Amino acid sequence: MHQPLSAIEVLTFRGRTFYVKRDDTIDPLLSGNKYRKLYSLIQTPSEKYTDVVSYGGTQSNAMLSIAALCQQKGWRFHYTSKMVPAHLRAKPTGNLKKALEVGMQLHEVAPKAYEEAISKLKIENTIPTTLLIPQGGADPLAKSGIEVLADEIKSWLYAKGITRLNVITPSGTGTTAYYLAAALKGVDVITTPVVGDKSYLTEQMRLLGPIPANLHIIESKKKRHFAKPYAEFLAIYQELKQNGIEFDLIYAAKMWLVLMEFADNFEGEMLYIHSGGLIGNETMLQRYRYKRLL
Repeated sequence: MHQPLSAIEVLTFRGRTFYVKRDDTIDPLLSGNKYRKLYSLIQTPSEKYTDVVSYGGTQSNAMLSIAALCQQKGWRFHYTSKMVPAHLRAKPTGNLKKALEVGMQLHEVAPKAYEEAISKLKIENTIPTTLLIPQGGADPLAKSGIEVLADEIKSWLYAKGITRLNVITPSGTGTTAYYLAAALKGVDVITTPVVGDKSYLTEQMRLLGPIPANLHIIESKKKRHFAKPYAEFLAIYQELKQNGIEFDLIYAAKMWLVLMEFADNFEGEMLYIHSGGLIGNETMLQRYRYKRLL
């Protein structure tokens, strides 16, 4: 067993004890679940690729992680997004600022042309030295890195003598939750959809294979739009931070909010996988201030 890539800490929150796997501490830019998803690429020899292509939002955690990896490997990184607002183009912030600083080449397309542009990327990506990484790093190449995470969890579980464990992680495409559940037999993996709803998340997971029986999707009755500022997200973010650990405002805030709704339903210990994304908090906090929520 190799040395664990991140430590596990204890967090006391609202009278409950949680364990937190601090994957956010692995690397300043390439951290959290994105490090795990890109693990096989981190191990890939630099000479295998010259260019990496991806797409998505301009404050994406995956975008920044891929940009940081490409800088380390000496690969050119081309990223396609919808048009960036003029104020952000003039003065980039958050993940976009960091990604541009480490060499990302941004390709903007009009919103109406975006889907067609992405389809072309997928069809035209035939050069062996160019790698296409789908939005959010949702790709089978993520499997090996998440299996390394699962091995670290198993070793900790046995060392602690824990007989019943719930592993908690928020989901965009559900890649991390899916591969964790597949690798952690006898452990319950709990997730909530942050992008879209339960049916969308289930559809995304089924692209990877049959959904494991130990993977449980919990969903709040209250609908919340992806990456939109909500007073309750800010409140739980601040409460968690006051208790000793900062989490991201988009994925983690919703996961913790929904988790606290359902916490009484789960037996055994709870291990939260800290999926990083803290650099993005700078931009989100600006939006909270703009909305006069902060």
